[in-house]
Amino acid sequence: MRLTYVILALSLFLVACASGPTSGVSRPRDLITAGEIAETDALDARNAIEILRPQWLRSRGPTGIDDPTPIYPSVFVDGSFMGDLDYLRTIHVRDILEIRFWSPGDAAVRYGMGHPRGIIEVSFAR
Repeated sequence: MRLTYVILALSLFLVACASGPTSGVSRPRDLITAGEIAETDALDARNAIEILRPQWLRSRGPTGIDDPTPIYPSVFVDGSFMGDLDYLRTIHVRDILEIRFWSPGDAAVRYGMGHPRGIIEVSFAR
């Protein structure tokens, strides 16, 4: 009887271990590569992010008590400020080398203050 429980427990353990990701590839939380994008049916940068890292597009909440406007990441392309998230719809995925999310702290170090929700930076393939 005891052997049956041991075998059952071992079987459940092995099944649980086998049910994890099968690719064995760990993908960074702050980077989307052209290879990842190619595995999707995304047409533009915004759609690629919605599929692969939707948490990047979430609002951080209102800008203040007097201003209920939600805060979203700023968009940069190859180091230049381009605007808000709508700009991502103008970038076709075939042109993208990578898309990187810079946290508010990293964005402040790299691009200066004024990006309270961070930055989404698109780098073009050359």
